[in-house]
Amino acid sequence: MEDIVRCIAIDDEPLALSIIAEFCRRIGGIELSTYTSPREGLDHILSDRPDIAFLDIEMDDISGIDIASRLPDSTCFIFTTAYPDYAIDGFELDAVDYLHKPFSYARFQTAFARARRRIGSRAAVTPRVERSILVKEEYNNVSIPLADITFIEAMEGYVKIHRSCGTCTLSRMILKNIGIQLPDSEFIRIHRSYIIPKGKVKSFNRREVELTDGTTLPIGRQYAADVAAQLSATD
Repeated sequence: MEDIVRCIAIDDEPLALSIIAEFCRRIGGIELSTYTSPREGLDHILSDRPDIAFLDIEMDDISGIDIASRLPDSTCFIFTTAYPDYAIDGFELDAVDYLHKPFSYARFQTAFARARRRIGSRAAVTPRVERSILVKEEYNNVSIPLADITFIEAMEGYVKIHRSCGTCTLSRMILKNIGIQLPDSEFIRIHRSYIIPKGKVKSFNRREVELTDGTTLPIGRQYAADVAAQLSATD
């Protein structure tokens, strides 16, 4: 069974979106999100990183050209537009294809197949890199995968990195400096003594956080509002 291809279509004309949705349904194996608002569509792309984006060019507020220039590297794109004058701009931005409206189902299939090949070639040449931070433990440099961090604790000039593999790493540094190495989208400081990964929060209230491994940690009063806002946003 082939993997589902995650796609998004952004067009301020609902009829154009319905045609793309029908063509995707006929191909099968596609999970499609559609947006008539280019800003909302761009926000979805940046947060969800779909495989393929179908972009109209002439739209209010943000053009498809602007959206294409801001796409993550993992998302390839196909322009769908009634204006052929933009073709050169599209290919300069490394568009997979350029569909001139009204396009047929067969032409859509061809463009989609090209995008699938682009996705496949990227997967073949780009190995998955495990993201990590580098800290010094005594005289050794230790690489710690972000996914292995359960929480980080400040201990009088040291930080103690609690890890899901069952060990702890002790490094002579302050919590603020290790926090700089961590992505804000994935980690949050909840107390002057603790940083936690947002993805390992089981539950929380204004006073404490329970992690998925059962650990309970306090929330500092000065951090409470920010913690509530950020963790609520990830629900």
